[in-house]
Amino acid sequence: MPHAPSRHLNPRFIQKPPTHSDRRAYVVRRSDVRQQGVAAHGWIAPDRTLTASSAGYYSSGDPMIRTISRLFFALVPFTWLACGPPAGDDGADWPHYGRDLASSKYSPLDQIDASNIEGLEVAWTWESADYRLTGEHEGAPVNANFQATPIKIGDRLYTSTNMGQAVALDPSTGEELWRYDPYASGLREGPGGRSNRGVSYWSDGSSERILIGSGEYLVSLDAETGLPDLSFGRNGAVDLAEDPDPRVLTFSWTSAPLIVRDVVIVGASAMVPNRNWKTAPPGYVRAYDVRTGELRWRFNPIPEPGDPALETWADSSWAYSGNGNVWTLMSADDELGHVYLPLKTTTNDWYGGHRPGDNLYGESVVAVDVETGEPVWHYQMVRHGLWDYDPPAAPNVIDVFVDGRQIKAVVQVTKQAFVFAFDRETGEPIWPIEDRSVLPSSVPGEVAAETQPFPTRPAPFDLQGITVDDLIDFTPELRAEAEEILDDFVYGPMFTPPTVKGVDGKQGTILMPGWVGGANWGGAAVDPETGVLYVPSVTSPNVTALVPPPLPDSSDFRYIRGLPREVPMPSGLPLLKPPYGRITAIDMNTGDHLWMKANGPGPRDHPAIADQDLPWLGQRGRPAPLLTRTLLFLGEGTEDALSILPIAGGKAFRAWDKQTGDVVWEMDLPAGTSGAPMTYMDQGRQFIVVAIGDRDTDGRLVALALPEDRH
Repeated sequence: MPHAPSRHLNPRFIQKPPTHSDRRAYVVRRSDVRQQGVAAHGWIAPDRTLTASSAGYYSSGDPMIRTISRLFFALVPFTWLACGPPAGDDGADWPHYGRDLASSKYSPLDQIDASNIEGLEVAWTWESADYRLTGEHEGAPVNANFQATPIKIGDRLYTSTNMGQAVALDPSTGEELWRYDPYASGLREGPGGRSNRGVSYWSDGSSERILIGSGEYLVSLDAETGLPDLSFGRNGAVDLAEDPDPRVLTFSWTSAPLIVRDVVIVGASAMVPNRNWKTAPPGYVRAYDVRTGELRWRFNPIPEPGDPALETWADSSWAYSGNGNVWTLMSADDELGHVYLPLKTTTNDWYGGHRPGDNLYGESVVAVDVETGEPVWHYQMVRHGLWDYDPPAAPNVIDVFVDGRQIKAVVQVTKQAFVFAFDRETGEPIWPIEDRSVLPSSVPGEVAAETQPFPTRPAPFDLQGITVDDLIDFTPELRAEAEEILDDFVYGPMFTPPTVKGVDGKQGTILMPGWVGGANWGGAAVDPETGVLYVPSVTSPNVTALVPPPLPDSSDFRYIRGLPREVPMPSGLPLLKPPYGRITAIDMNTGDHLWMKANGPGPRDHPAIADQDLPWLGQRGRPAPLLTRTLLFLGEGTEDALSILPIAGGKAFRAWDKQTGDVVWEMDLPAGTSGAPMTYMDQGRQFIVVAIGDRDTDGRLVALALPEDRH
């Protein structure tokens, strides 16, 4: 269990965030407002027109901050929230990837609680069906980084595999009921096996379907039999590599589709085999009729003629630029008919000299109408992205009370450790967002944005930027080694731009957070009964070193990302002070941090520091959270063998008291958690299921439950 705080922990995370009374009732927007530019830069919905004068812009004392006046609301005491679980929701099922369209990752189940959790045991395991493909189909490799989260509806558990298979299991025993093999169906022929994080379910009361992204296909299956629905697309599948845009050459996606109002919505991880070209296709978000597979709409994250956002692209660079796709999960509000899209960086992640301007809709949250795909509102969280700071997870949909009024909110956690909170109907920020000056770029041809948006509440949930004071200091020798390493790189506050390798003897720029976060695809969980958000994060810097393309025919960018990409480690330890992995609880009614805890012991047994009796230092794995009525469940993430983070992850799976952050139970699994956990009730017994796997342990699902005679 954790020890008391140590002097070696980063003091930047022992400070108290602003109090409730420190908040100001105004919204801060871009300072470079131009006519028709508010919609392109701020939070305003497209059908509302504001100019600088009508919006009431004025100086707040800092020339880099502009504010817009809002009404003050008196604080009203309250003890309840209106956004609890839906009426009649007994928690027995887990029908969506994040349990609901809101991506809450919350279940009201409480059969397993602190009083009996010590009795939790493995009820069953299921090895990924991919291991059978190696013998059945030549050239079908197995990726052990098994990241699927099952869904549960009625008497079936449904999951996916990395090879694009869909499987139905008995929820109580893990017995396989049916399996869909895309190789046997002829949809896949060659090697594959990127991570596949899940399936989606749809029913109209008479028909039931399971939909899965399998390779470049969207497949619809009969939920009872696993057979393709022949009325969907061509023989049960839609080829997602087929698109009116000739630049679309292929397709892959790792996330579960989103189904809202009989519309199935898919993003994309890649639409070309090589991303090192300016002319990559836009990362279209596409919606299909769930019954027929007919294309309903297509959202282009690169603005087209007539869109005010076009002014954020200089030199007509919108005409050839691409990406901006949704690679992660999405969320929705069925009542409003809004789908919330977390859009990635436009081409490319590290160099933007060919795309001058802020580059909407890159690195934005965009609310679109589920029936038409038309934007309702948007907010750009990173301008002219150069850091791979795309929003990594589905936004959380939650109702909160702020200053005495109920707000339908949507909350986006980010790689840069921010929580952006918006009114989900209008896109208006719930708390002020400040424009702050950031450093210019020294790279030839690059023009970085002069300012970036900084939410004033909640406070950041992880380290941002690097100073010498942030370096590891367990021993004088480690500190000296860390300072020597740091001297080889450019470093500074967050949004320090990438640099060209070798200039002034530097090996590149250290980004903090790095491109794995902060937060990542596991996202946050939110309790709809309290409005508390729980965010796992890692403190993990990365290096961006820009180099010219090695060969003229390898890229038409002036610079691409080279080596190194990982920060050297002093004596094999992280460069910075702990915690290296943490979980933070944030009250979204006030924006206050409630508690922050290191997630696991971390490398405290390393020979260089083993004699210091250190507190928990935190694991740098990337786990995903699960909330029940009283507990928070969290693993330590994938271990070193499969992680892109050195000294990352561990086998422990824990339950935490939601109110205090105290660990109430833990057990070691055969491998680190590689997927997001979920829970359900079947035959009167609560189960918790999570995916695990590494190179020493085959990817599998592990189901935990109380003994049959103790529930």
